[in-house]
Amino acid sequence: AMQCQSCLPRGSWMQLHLSLPGSRVTRGVYLCAASVPGAAGSYFFRKILHASSFSLPRAPVRYQGGSQEHFVQPSPSRHGLSHLRNVASSDAIKKHQKSLSAWFSHQPNEERQFGPSFSLDAVHVDPVIQESSLEEILKPLPDLTIQNQLQQSCSQVINLQNLFDVDACGQRVKNVVLYGTVGTGKSTLIKKMVVDWCHGRLPRFELVIPFSCEDLSHSHAPISLRRLITKKYQHLQDVVPMLGASNLKVLFILNGLEHLNLDFRLAGTELCCDPNEPVPPSAIVVNLLRKYLLPEASIIVTTRPSAVLRIPGKYVGRYAKICGFSDTNLQKLYFQMRLSQPGCSGEDSAGSSSGEQENLLEMLSRNLERHNQIAAACFLPSYCWLVCTTLHFLYFTRTVPPSQTLTGIYTSFLRLNFSGEVLDSTDPTNISMMNYVAKTVGKLAYEGVMSRKTCFSEDDLQQCFEVEMKTESELNLLEVFRSDVFRFFLTPCVQPGKEHTFVFTIPAMQEYLAALYVVLGEKKTLAQRVGKELSEVIGKVSEDVAVVLSVISKVLPLRFLPVLFNLLKIFPRYFSRLSGKDRDAIAHTMAEELFKEEDYNNDDVLDQINFSILGVEGPMHHPGEAPDDEVFELFPIFMGGILSRRNRAILEQLGCSIKNLAAFEIAKAMKKTVIRKSRKGLPPSELMDYLFFLHEFQNERFTAEAIRSLRTVNLSSVKMTPLKCSVLASVMGTTCHEVEELNLTSCNLDTSSLRILFPVLLRCKALHLQLNSLGSDACKEIRDLLLHDKCVVSNLRLANNPVGEQGAQYLAEALAGNRSLTHLSLLHTALGNQGTEVIAQHLAKNQHLQELNLGYNFLTDTAALHVVEVAKKHVTLDKVHLYFNDISEDGKRALDSLRMDRDGVRALVFLTAGTDVSDYWSSILNVVQKNLPFWDRERVQQHLALLLQDLESSRRQTVNPWRKAKFLRVESEVKKMLGKLQHGTL
Repeated sequence: AMQCQSCLPRGSWMQLHLSLPGSRVTRGVYLCAASVPGAAGSYFFRKILHASSFSLPRAPVRYQGGSQEHFVQPSPSRHGLSHLRNVASSDAIKKHQKSLSAWFSHQPNEERQFGPSFSLDAVHVDPVIQESSLEEILKPLPDLTIQNQLQQSCSQVINLQNLFDVDACGQRVKNVVLYGTVGTGKSTLIKKMVVDWCHGRLPRFELVIPFSCEDLSHSHAPISLRRLITKKYQHLQDVVPMLGASNLKVLFILNGLEHLNLDFRLAGTELCCDPNEPVPPSAIVVNLLRKYLLPEASIIVTTRPSAVLRIPGKYVGRYAKICGFSDTNLQKLYFQMRLSQPGCSGEDSAGSSSGEQENLLEMLSRNLERHNQIAAACFLPSYCWLVCTTLHFLYFTRTVPPSQTLTGIYTSFLRLNFSGEVLDSTDPTNISMMNYVAKTVGKLAYEGVMSRKTCFSEDDLQQCFEVEMKTESELNLLEVFRSDVFRFFLTPCVQPGKEHTFVFTIPAMQEYLAALYVVLGEKKTLAQRVGKELSEVIGKVSEDVAVVLSVISKVLPLRFLPVLFNLLKIFPRYFSRLSGKDRDAIAHTMAEELFKEEDYNNDDVLDQINFSILGVEGPMHHPGEAPDDEVFELFPIFMGGILSRRNRAILEQLGCSIKNLAAFEIAKAMKKTVIRKSRKGLPPSELMDYLFFLHEFQNERFTAEAIRSLRTVNLSSVKMTPLKCSVLASVMGTTCHEVEELNLTSCNLDTSSLRILFPVLLRCKALHLQLNSLGSDACKEIRDLLLHDKCVVSNLRLANNPVGEQGAQYLAEALAGNRSLTHLSLLHTALGNQGTEVIAQHLAKNQHLQELNLGYNFLTDTAALHVVEVAKKHVTLDKVHLYFNDISEDGKRALDSLRMDRDGVRALVFLTAGTDVSDYWSSILNVVQKNLPFWDRERVQQHLALLLQDLESSRRQTVNPWRKAKFLRVESEVKKMLGKLQHGTL
């Protein structure tokens, strides 16, 4: 049981704390409709649907209590069948059903990323519907929090199929008002109802006619009801004459009542009972609800809470409130169905990633059970969709198309839920809902980012929303916002001791809205705002005056007229220069936030998002323990992402306009700040954030210039998921320049990662792939890389990877045909004697290799000596590393006898070289020290003991005091390392 995101009371900000019913109530859950965020109102009824897809199972399953039963498709009533058999309209209604089913089954672009599994055959979870009343709607609510609301009993839960059952007094219900805040799933339920009827699962009605109130609001010309129906549904021409003249059971669906301004007064809307009489569309709706027109027809109206009272209570038979997913069990069911569908993880990895899908579901389930903030967010089905989409982006993205960005996901999410709707259709300003949110909630979000704060008190909300309220219109808009939209973005905090504060529903949403607030230019001083308004007024006046002056100057050539005209233009020109400085300030803010040194030790932003959804495995903070500092590293990345062309186009539809010139000037200013600061060198996690920023920005010219300045790319210890590999490949692919060094040490790379990064790896001179668990399959990719004619890799390090004998075969083939490689490290790669023999056989065909490291590979004398014999004959190979192998004393003496001037090769086996200390003793010990965390400590300890014995033996054989001193120095270093190993401090 958690909190309900439902209708908003009128009162203080603390009265926004409401609750959902507990999960203990036994009720039925129908798994028939997709709970994808849908745009409010008529967005579903347009010919080209961008809202959520409607999903329907072939064999619906009903879960009730602890059992499950198959839902048997009911047959139409006998009266309906006999009636339809006697009229020619039966075929027309079937065509109508087929047309509606196809119409409402369209998937939006945002759903196509989930693959073909999310079609009509998919199953999804319906949100909870609670029966309400006019008294409950009008009743002022006390200050409530999540914790004390959990203890209260829930309201009566009603199923969608039972909305038109008789009421408590036994009266037949004809008009139903279904209301809920943005994101609760009103339109999705209506789509479910329509498709249920199309497939015979709503036998109560013989004909369903859906209307979009937003569509009706744009037409004021008189039209009859029958003409209106045939205009929207032409195939119902044979059925329309029967309306009102027969016992045909009809259901009218009016979606999005908040778009219509209805007047139920007789003085405002006259009575009309004739379906053939032309009247304004709003009058048709009023008379249908009055039951003066087609009194036997049933009507269901969907609306936001602010518009519920536009229909007088005497015309409403039942109020029903949509509460979203009221308990974590519904949320888990939704996530299980979404993330475990075939095809969710991509076509190429359906089998290999099933375990990963199960792991994701398990982690997400545990996080929900902790009653984390994400559980409160997922009361809204829309946010469940956002969580699934984000996880799909993080885990199952194998390639990154230009449109696939995190900013794009959030922008599309807002489009699906707001679709450019106005906040209040009765307000003359017609301000869009999203524009209002950007100005108000965006301001709160920005101030929170700047002060590193995520929890907001009632005073904070009043300062943000109410301090500048001056007119009646502004107060009315605020009231509508509080009622309909507030809970979509802000929710009560669930942390102990912070129950009376608010947080953003999803943490990343705070950073997105803060970024939108800044990019839209809303962050202005009072002088700047007054100046902008005055500039616009003078600019418009100057245009009108210019026309008048041009006419007068032809008749009266007075000299002062041009002077007067130029004076009118001075202020707008001066202000335009000031606005240019504002764009410099936006670029400066972006650079400052992107390269904050205090964030250098944090995880990269993609990992932060992952932790916010799935939680952090391990010990949790004690309630009394001070939390870590808040991190807002997504804020500058969202700023860049919002400036991309695609996101600007979507925001334009939402009423948030960002002009092309403004975006161009900001990008121009960013070259002076962002690119310059990136050249100073960044830690691996911050460099990954910078690359992700460039990907989100989606400006190829800017990215190419930024990447050309990166000659060394160090991403060591960054967990390179397929998404991060795709981002790296996409960003680096904007240029063709050679990279001096690419460090991918300990990055969890696998074969698919190498495949994604293949174009980038070709251009890297020094390539570090140590500690990545790269096996034989990965070596096959490396072979193809080294044999490519455009490969420039000269230094390849594969240390501490399970290459094995098969991997050695692939690498040997690569050595035989490669022309760029000069240094190859195969330290601790489990080659064994056979793998080393294979490499030695192909080594003769190589003409460029200079150094080969085969240390710690369990080699014996035979394999080691064979490699050295081949190296003697090699044209360029002059150094072979063979330390920490199983080489005997005889083998050591044979290798010690090698001379660089005579044999042309140096074998690094021990810390000694005859009766002297090896010139490479420090490099050997450094290699050992760096790799100790990944090597078998007992084996290392044994080898260090052998090295120490060898040093002591060589020291006793020499009489040179200088050499003895060198031996003692090296011995002390080895003894120190051995001591730390024994005490576990190394």
